[in-house]
Amino acid sequence: MQRPVHVGLTGGIGSGKSTLGQMLQSCGAALMDADAIARSVTAPGGAAIADIRTAFGPEAIDSTGAMDRARMRTLAFSSPQARAQLEAIVHPWVTRLSAQQARDAATAGHRAIVFDIPLLVESGRWVRKLDAVVVVDCSTETQIHRVMARNGLQRAAVQAILETQASRQARRAAADAIVVNDGISLEALRGHATQLARLFGL
Repeated sequence: MQRPVHVGLTGGIGSGKSTLGQMLQSCGAALMDADAIARSVTAPGGAAIADIRTAFGPEAIDSTGAMDRARMRTLAFSSPQARAQLEAIVHPWVTRLSAQQARDAATAGHRAIVFDIPLLVESGRWVRKLDAVVVVDCSTETQIHRVMARNGLQRAAVQAILETQASRQARRAAADAIVVNDGISLEALRGHATQLARLFGL
């Protein structure tokens, strides 16, 4: 059985990366969503909960038994050490479960697997596992406006998030293909997805 093409999909917050990933999925790709996996292992009863409680104390867990995402987000953005500690707990689970999902997708006959990884460039460990990297890019101002509207955050909060992510230049430098999602319609974005799907044998 031929190995599926492994495609990394990344982009800064508010770039439209997840939307493009869903469009590629509708074209026939299997989609591995790193954020969704991270949410699952930090949900009530999730695989990472015990280690998070041990590392950060019971206040890191909310009343439902899930990681207190708001509290941990604030802590992670204010303390690089805390962020690294949290990533050291969560990221191995994301890697392990992504690999399992990829094996399942290959067994099911998918010809392309898209790994939606927000911190692909920052992590440094994903690129060698991929056949190609697609970056969704837009202006910083567009990112800020989208995230403010979507998440109800203040500008300063969005800027703080952006400062923890790779620069646009670093992401573009890592890309095999760049989709500029600035001032275009969803139909135009879907056209880019269709073109990429053809390149990946879909």
